[in-house]
Amino acid sequence: MDLTETFKNVKTASKSLALLTDAQRNEILMAVADAIVDYKERILVANEKDLAKMDVKNPLYDRLQLTEKRMDDIAADMRNVASLPSPLGHITKEKTLPNGLRLCRISVPFGVIGMIYEARPNVTYDVFSLCFKSGNACVLKGGSDADLSNQASVELIHEVLERFGVNPDVVTLLPATHEATGEMLNAVGYIDLCIPRGGRRLIDFVRDTARIPVIETGAGVVNTYYDRDADLKMGKTIICNAKTRRVSVCNALDCLIIHEERLGDLLELVQPLLNHKVTIYADAPSYQILTGHYPEILLQPATSDSFGTEFMDYKIAIKTVSSLKEALEHIDQHGSGHSEAIITQNEATAHKFQQHVDAACVYWNAPTSFTDGAQFGLGAEIGISTQKLGPRGPMALEEITTYKWLIEGEGQTRP
Repeated sequence: MDLTETFKNVKTASKSLALLTDAQRNEILMAVADAIVDYKERILVANEKDLAKMDVKNPLYDRLQLTEKRMDDIAADMRNVASLPSPLGHITKEKTLPNGLRLCRISVPFGVIGMIYEARPNVTYDVFSLCFKSGNACVLKGGSDADLSNQASVELIHEVLERFGVNPDVVTLLPATHEATGEMLNAVGYIDLCIPRGGRRLIDFVRDTARIPVIETGAGVVNTYYDRDADLKMGKTIICNAKTRRVSVCNALDCLIIHEERLGDLLELVQPLLNHKVTIYADAPSYQILTGHYPEILLQPATSDSFGTEFMDYKIAIKTVSSLKEALEHIDQHGSGHSEAIITQNEATAHKFQQHVDAACVYWNAPTSFTDGAQFGLGAEIGISTQKLGPRGPMALEEITTYKWLIEGEGQTRP
């Protein structure tokens, strides 16, 4: 497989995006959003074919599934992106040097962004809307599980682009093969930035293989610490929401860390989890508390593998600690730098937690389920960056632009 010509076409098409005004981009995004609503049945039929190939018990089934409501939400998110201010042309620094040279730093698109993602067809729309709004072309490499859904989605987007006279190559879907992934990661000179969005195995493979710049996103081993000064009612609500809202997403709770002085609350804390049939992998102290009170079929002794695992399922680990220090050490060892939370009424403890924890998003008395570009008021997201170089946390319009320096002189020469 040789995709060089495909990459060349995308690179050429990306240049044409500079000719569009922000108003034109917004008009096209609104038209795509309308098409999503008007022709959602086409997408849902394709999605049903993808779903038919997956076991309904697979944790990724929920990620793969599109519904009428989800299609309406996708269209609403796209309209929201269209309504946001343009991230382009912002002057981020301006100065005049002693020699009279005038320097101006302005925000510009990366050019071509490559996106690798798994069984999440909604990502197709998120990536397109954010890239198009920010003047970037995009190369999409979805997983085989969602290939028919992705094909139908890109076909719909192409129809709208062609109607407006825009080169459809500005959004290109690659074959859902491993060979295509390899070609994409070696597209030096054609793809300016690659963003993998998926599990740890995918991200590790991309980081270890790519010859083009990569921003790591997605993998989330998420902990919540229930402190000695936590509010029980609040804790129940936060833990249940963080764990069960959508178990297959990267901000879902994987490990509940509980202070030993609050083990008496444990039965009540996990009661809402029982309604969702959540399997608990409990360490020795918490296992002793839960034995005989939590269904035996849903209660397992924790092993070393229980901690540091992104379950993406109705499963959770419980770790008992004797201090904030021990909780922080556990997070340092097993967290992934995505999202972490503390539940406490002690302000000093909360501040220590937030200052110490090395993660993109650190919560106090709120569930990690809020780690999401739309929830942060960014319109949508292209991924959650867990690295420190460059963007960190939800990546939206601002995070997929770079900058260039414009220098004006009057004939000055350097001595």
